[in-house]
Amino acid sequence: MVTTDYKDIVVEISGQIGIIKLNRPKFLNAFGGRILPEAINAFRELNEHPDTVFTVLTGEGRFFSAGWDVMNDDTFPFGPFDTDADAKIAHSNHLFACIELVRTIIDHKKIFILGFNGPAVGGGAGWFLGLADTVLASDSCYIQTPFSSLALVPENGSIRTLAHSIGIHRANDILIYGKKITVEQLHAWGTVSEIYPTDGFLSHVKKFLEKQLDDNDPKSMMIAKRLATAPLRNERLLAAYDATDALNERQVEGAPPARFMKKIQELNDKKEKRSKL
Repeated sequence: MVTTDYKDIVVEISGQIGIIKLNRPKFLNAFGGRILPEAINAFRELNEHPDTVFTVLTGEGRFFSAGWDVMNDDTFPFGPFDTDADAKIAHSNHLFACIELVRTIIDHKKIFILGFNGPAVGGGAGWFLGLADTVLASDSCYIQTPFSSLALVPENGSIRTLAHSIGIHRANDILIYGKKITVEQLHAWGTVSEIYPTDGFLSHVKKFLEKQLDDNDPKSMMIAKRLATAPLRNERLLAAYDATDALNERQVEGAPPARFMKKIQELNDKKEKRSKL
């Protein structure tokens, strides 16, 4: 049963549908505050809920998620470190919640519905798309993952899970080159099953899932999900570990902070130029 009081997410039970809503709209639902540990716990609680068949992950406000909350991350291990090994351990600890969230979703028994209520950027786009059993999106949605431009790598195994889902060349366009993909493109590829109006998006998601419950046997749907995903479990876990290890090595090298500082300076320069016009 869902008994936890949450700060940065909202958990709702609607019949046989469990809903996890990222709830930091002022920060575009970026992964900061309590979002990661609370999302992990919510998936754990819904996994054991006796009545639910579907687990929906969506967001409050105009964004699904803007990815990592770089501007408000006061836990980032800047160092200095005595050795590269100390740096690697510090960065590994910093990212443990990310890999645990992905592991929790990989092992989730309920049918995982990704509800893109709006744009998804960075980890908001990359972490979940290749793991979702069904993707529903609003007409304001787009996805973009600027990992390479920030000297990062595709996070949490997304390069493998997304390649498995949509094909390696499309995954490379998104995750290596940072190409912006519209919701219409995602729908044309078959990645997004349905596009709904942004206004009232969640009500449309509920109606879609309620129809599936009317038309299909709930236990059979959950068994089908297990049969589809069980053979992928070890590959997905290894992909998440490999990606996190590669990201930690990039952090040890010091490349991402330098790129972030450059991007921030570019944004500040643009703001200054606009203010002089």
